[in-house]
Amino acid sequence: MSTDVASAYIIASNKEWHRTSFEALKEEYEGDWYWVSTPDELLEAVTEIESPRYIFFLHWSHHVPESVWAQHECVCFHMTDLPYGRGGSPLQNLILRGHQETVLTAFRMVEAMDAGPVYAKRGLSLSGTAEQIYRRAGELSTDIIRSMIAEQPEPVDQTGEVVVFKRRTAEESEIPDGASPEILYDFIRMLDADGYPHAFSRSGQYILRYTDAELHEGELKASVVISLTGSERSTSEVKQREKP
Repeated sequence: MSTDVASAYIIASNKEWHRTSFEALKEEYEGDWYWVSTPDELLEAVTEIESPRYIFFLHWSHHVPESVWAQHECVCFHMTDLPYGRGGSPLQNLILRGHQETVLTAFRMVEAMDAGPVYAKRGLSLSGTAEQIYRRAGELSTDIIRSMIAEQPEPVDQTGEVVVFKRRTAEESEIPDGASPEILYDFIRMLDADGYPHAFSRSGQYILRYTDAELHEGELKASVVISLTGSERSTSEVKQREKP
């Protein structure tokens, strides 16, 4: 166990796969550790804790009020080499731009989105499915948390050209017409994570959703779930309904 002076830490994430990292950190370091996954839990935690040392936002899609980020040291993790790639859907925007590697940036939350000073940067591979990449980023975030607790770094202002990404909508998950197998492979895998709108196409009254893409020698294979438009019924359920 660490010999650091005991402090209070909050881990904020709405992805359950970060829970393992939280439990590991809780075991490794003295102090009070809090896990929050909703805005209400976050507000409850900052009310209960007089002065948390850090609030780490591993994966957070909710608004954080000024009363939180202005009064506490809130650390965010963004999957680009900031200030390049500020904004939404960083993973998907990176893959669409042909990136195979990126940088995970830990920075302090300020009023402007993704504009705060930087604590640390670490290289991150963009291979695999979206969920595999997110989990890899979570492990890397945990390593950065360890170094921050040990070193207590002062963040430095971002430098370089600001490039802003646009947040993607669910409708933009429809696969493009005429794309090569390589492009389709990237398109499917960049959306292949629990809780995300998977790549899809339309065929008459059906919607086809794609996951588990594999590319071998120019041949693309993927798992497909077929549903009636506006329905969550799977292929097997549709077939069962159509039996005489």
